[in-house]
Amino acid sequence: MFNDMKTQTIIALKIILVLTVIIGLLYPLLITGLSQVFFPHKANGSMIKKDGIIIGSELIGQVFDSAAYFWSRPSAIDYNPLPSSGSNLGPTSAKLKKLVNERWVAFISMNMLKDSTTIPVEMITASSSGLDPHISPEAAFLQVERITNARHFNDGQKQILIQCIKDLTEAPQLLYLGKERINVVLLNVEIDKIK
Repeated sequence: MFNDMKTQTIIALKIILVLTVIIGLLYPLLITGLSQVFFPHKANGSMIKKDGIIIGSELIGQVFDSAAYFWSRPSAIDYNPLPSSGSNLGPTSAKLKKLVNERWVAFISMNMLKDSTTIPVEMITASSSGLDPHISPEAAFLQVERITNARHFNDGQKQILIQCIKDLTEAPQLLYLGKERINVVLLNVEIDKIK
């Protein structure tokens, strides 16, 4: 009986060793190698470069508070990827209501909009991950006047700015999941190129 148990233990240990090598080493190496060959940009974090320097990732939003740039969706964690979470404030929270109202007032006043303007929800509420790098085209178009004034753009430059929004608008995933969206970091990189 002891020899049977010893034999079974040795077999079990061999199986664990073989599976560890296959699942823990060979499979990850294969997937990493394939992703580097077929999707190198995505496999390396979807990094965004400006003048050869990495300035961020397409997957993580950034804070833009200058009047000369498009503003991102608010983040409860200031786009820090380590905690990656929302505020956990519920729909009956007085604090959430106050935050939303403050953001609405700031967005209306800074973008010189009428009080009756409908503000896209992503500009006044934080995302659940706190990292969302996208806004809607509607939110971007509402910021055009502020950016045009801050950068002293003429009408031709303003039209290029509007075209940048249109060109960078991404379709819903698989053409039906979600809504059209724009990556704010990529958009802000492009508007810096407008001369």
